Amino acid sequence: MAEDFDQIALVVDWLDACRNRDLAALLDLHADNATLECRCGGVKVSEGRGELESYWRPRLDALAPTAFGLEEITPTAEGVVLDYLSHEGKPVRIVFTFSRDAKIQRTTCAPSGQALRQEVAGVAD
Repeated sequence: MAEDFDQIALVVDWLDACRNRDLAALLDLHADNATLECRCGGVKVSEGRGELESYWRPRLDALAPTAFGLEEITPTAEGVVLDYLSHEGKPVRIVFTFSRDAKIQRTTCAPSGQALRQEVAGVAD
């Protein structure tokens, strides 16, 4: 896996892009074929830049004052687990995996109280 770059720094860049409502910067952090699985209010899977843009645009347009606040960030064997406050200010856990070229390959998110698959998260709830 991609071990020659700082995965935590990339996740912090992701948070900064979200806080700054910088959709272009956010999308640039992802691989071209990146996928996002959102389990916050039902399961939604988005793949590729166009679908990620459609997912993130309305969320970045309506941020709560506490949006994208960092709760905890944890490196795992598979990537990084981030606990943060969503665009609505609600606690969310998101799991990042990365491509070999230092891009976000996959994200899976769910409300913090909802367990993500252990094989994905690598961190116990």
